[in-house]
Amino acid sequence: MGWLFAVALGMQRKSRAAVLGSLLPIAAGHALSVVLIIAAIGALGTLLDPVALKIGAAVTLIGFGLYRLLARHRARIGMQVGPADLVLWSFLMATAHGAGLMLLPVLLGMPMGIPHHDHTHMLVAAAVGSSAVTALAAVAVHTAAVLAVAGAVAIAVYEWVGLEFLRRGWINFDLVWVIALIGAGAILLTVAVW
Repeated sequence: MGWLFAVALGMQRKSRAAVLGSLLPIAAGHALSVVLIIAAIGALGTLLDPVALKIGAAVTLIGFGLYRLLARHRARIGMQVGPADLVLWSFLMATAHGAGLMLLPVLLGMPMGIPHHDHTHMLVAAAVGSSAVTALAAVAVHTAAVLAVAGAVAIAVYEWVGLEFLRRGWINFDLVWVIALIGAGAILLTVAVW
């Protein structure tokens, strides 16, 4: 929902530059949330059996999706924010909505930690190094996609569509997100047990 925050700031300040200027901090907060999940998966990947990790991740996705479906959050915040506030807000929202969790099926297919069997130090270092590079590349691609989509939607709404469409036909994106979380968890669970 970062696009909506960007549009609101642009309308408040009557400036397309405010819309565009808010997108990088929003993307940075989102990326920090994703990095947190990648680090957790990398650490757990060195400690747990891959099948157990996949099952745990699937249960986490399904459980978090059900929590999001049943929980009702009514937070109110002000709109006088700077770039640091946007990074923090985006990090909290991406974490609360489980944005990084949606990458679990992809991340669990990547080598994220030290292999469980014996190798020379050179092979272990290469595996860990390539895992970090792969993970950083995944974060960069994911963040660029988030930035591009949020930016395109924010500019389209700010410049052409306006907010009137929200009054006429709001799409419940929270429900769509819940369905995506539970669906991804179900697919990961199915893959893990087969």
